[in-house]
Amino acid sequence: MPDVPDLDTLLHAAVTAVGGTERPGQVAMAQAVERAVEREEHLLVQAGTGTGKSLAYLVPAVAHAMRTGRPSVVATATLALQAQIVDRDLPRVADALEPLVGRRPTFALVKGRSNYLCQHKLVGGFPDDDEDALLSMGSVDRERSRTGEEVVRLREWAEITESGDRDELVPGVSNRAWRQVSVTAHECLGSRCPVFAECFVERSREAAKEVDVIVTNHSFMAIDAFEGRFMLPEHDLLVVDEAHELTDRVTSTITDELTSGTVTAAARRAGKGEASARLDQTSELVADTLADLPEGKLGQLPERLVTTLQLVRDAARETLSQIKPDKGAEVDGGRQMALAAVEEVQDTAARVLEERDLDVVWVSHDQRRGAVLRVAPMSVAMLVRDKIFEGRTVVLTSATLELGGSFDAVAGTMGLRGAGSPAWEGLDVGSPFDYPQQAIAYVASRLPPPGRDGAAPVVFDEIEALVRAAGGRTLGLFSSRRAAEAAAEEMRTRLADVGITVLCQGEDQTPTLVRRFASDATTCLFGTMSLWQGVDVPGPACQLVIIDRIPFPRPDDPLSSARTEAISRMGGNGFMQVSATHAALRLAQGAGRLVRSSSDRGVVAFLDSRMMSARYAPFLQKSLPPFWPTDDRALVLKALARLDATAGEVLPVAAPAARGLGGAPLVSPGPVPVARSPRTAVTGGHAWTDEQDEELRDGLEAGVAVEELAEHLELAPDLVTARLNQLGLQVGV
Repeated sequence: MPDVPDLDTLLHAAVTAVGGTERPGQVAMAQAVERAVEREEHLLVQAGTGTGKSLAYLVPAVAHAMRTGRPSVVATATLALQAQIVDRDLPRVADALEPLVGRRPTFALVKGRSNYLCQHKLVGGFPDDDEDALLSMGSVDRERSRTGEEVVRLREWAEITESGDRDELVPGVSNRAWRQVSVTAHECLGSRCPVFAECFVERSREAAKEVDVIVTNHSFMAIDAFEGRFMLPEHDLLVVDEAHELTDRVTSTITDELTSGTVTAAARRAGKGEASARLDQTSELVADTLADLPEGKLGQLPERLVTTLQLVRDAARETLSQIKPDKGAEVDGGRQMALAAVEEVQDTAARVLEERDLDVVWVSHDQRRGAVLRVAPMSVAMLVRDKIFEGRTVVLTSATLELGGSFDAVAGTMGLRGAGSPAWEGLDVGSPFDYPQQAIAYVASRLPPPGRDGAAPVVFDEIEALVRAAGGRTLGLFSSRRAAEAAAEEMRTRLADVGITVLCQGEDQTPTLVRRFASDATTCLFGTMSLWQGVDVPGPACQLVIIDRIPFPRPDDPLSSARTEAISRMGGNGFMQVSATHAALRLAQGAGRLVRSSSDRGVVAFLDSRMMSARYAPFLQKSLPPFWPTDDRALVLKALARLDATAGEVLPVAAPAARGLGGAPLVSPGPVPVARSPRTAVTGGHAWTDEQDEELRDGLEAGVAVEELAEHLELAPDLVTARLNQLGLQVGV
């Protein structure tokens, strides 16, 4: 093993390499990570925005891997953070530590199979996914043309991509198009695939076997732990970033669902035969049975539902016997997809019929898919304790782990409390930001409490006044998609006279919308839950964050209500432990979108008067960053107008970098020599030639704008910007 210097030396080198300065919280966190590994104990560390927590865990993770020869694993919840670590942080850490440790630290990105192109499907080895039966004819006609165009672009991109990773493609494509070129883990032929040696997934995982740090996501890590697939190599250090999301991601991973459409699709894939015909006949029974059930949690399975599920399970079992190949026989893509679809139907029906102690079963009605039967565990605490914390040191970190001033609420959801829980330490390293000086927490206390019938006109008046004062620069976080869309539509009408643009989530891919928001000060972005975290827009593009209401779970949410009832039966306060804790976590994440750097200034506006008046308000307030609080509307409007008048230039968000095999960027971030790289660089599916790179350099030297360069090269501006970032070139420099 190489002679690895002490942690302080390594951290100092890494921080210097990224042009930063060491912060007390960052040093304390790095030392705590190293201490946890040495003691073989777990660590919960709250690290506020600006702490530099990525370096605080990446440096000790690299050091541990190099000392022991065993990789460290980092799991994130969002694609944005995953991309930041792989495209920016780890390359810089590797550059900085190489002179000190004698070799360049290595890393790889590992994700689920459906995130990659399937080479076999591209050449017709699998039948295309056909969702037409699940859509109205009007929807089919509208979507076919767009999907066809996207699939053509995917096939062109497949000829030049090195990684096959969907996230590399900018702009992206719809899920419908992506399914035409990818397969799930259950559909994959594995080693029996005729193009196994060319598989993007297998090559990426092979490349990851010998690296120092593996980056993945919560869901992949959970599947690997729960199902024992051993897709990740053996490791004794796991870092879970965005750890406040872990239990929700784990729950989603092991949630199953059944619809009449999934039964129909499984039977169709199985082909002709008596058993598959019987399975197909049960789909109508499923539709009728579920349609007659009210939305919500099923305390006890109705007799008709039990009978229906028994028929589905038995028909699926017979169908599997019908289509299962003889031992040693070759399995083609179509049969493998049929096996996967029928097995999923059988397993879900059987699971619901088992009525496991912790499982919650409920019905929801989807406008597109009809009635949906879902089953999920009420709690994953013991599962996480047994499968994730066992046999390794786990470091859980986030800007929001302490709720109401304690780690207990979050720790309890992960099985770290109660009899038999493993040893762990909780540490809050704070934030370097001066929150009371940098931001105002404004509660619109004069507004009526939110109702169920949408926002009142007075609420829209409040939003308009705030956005006008801010000159745009607004991230609007809403509790539902309907609320976000209604506010966006209303503001577009009201703010048309001042040229403020309002974007709404769902109108394009979220990363694209965030980049548009970040690049134009007069633009606002409204959306729902996925915008409440992971959006990182430092600088004056975001000086106002609006939160429309306290984000309690819906009263009829099946899992939340089941958890609340269970806690109340044991004598606890179900509302505070479930609903208030959920709301506090979301509020802390949402409010954290405002201050992303030491120079940021702005206002978080809560349009829910209960933030001041309710009995649980102190708990929620204590979970937020310590902004300067007020309910003085006139003061806030003046502050926003002053910030708008004195704001500097916005700081655009870079497009994703192209990646090579294993997930590492093809070109390291930062300035690079003018000498040409021997490797072809790719942005958004476009392979750059030496001549085009020269045109970019010459154009920038002549002061040509990015838009003109893009028009000259007949490329999208996003692709040109991405290549400029890869080359370390900046407009106007």
